[in-house]
Amino acid sequence: MNRKKQTPPPLHAGDKVSWQTPQGRTAGTVVKRVTRPAQAGGHTAQASSEDPQYEVRSEKSGKTAIHRPQALHKR
Repeated sequence: MNRKKQTPPPLHAGDKVSWQTPQGRTAGTVVKRVTRPAQAGGHTAQASSEDPQYEVRSEKSGKTAIHRPQALHKR
């Protein structure tokens, strides 16, 4: 069986998303699409226009993080 790598649907600022953390599932909002190296939460994301990532803000803590689109699930 040949499985194609599914491309996640595009996300936009304001979209409600969730993602997995070591503490469990977290929910938040997409702040922006990141297309160059950027820092959030003490981590440097190596994003590019060919490999974009998304800055998200947690509903619970208000902190921001940058995640790959595969890690985010639209709610």
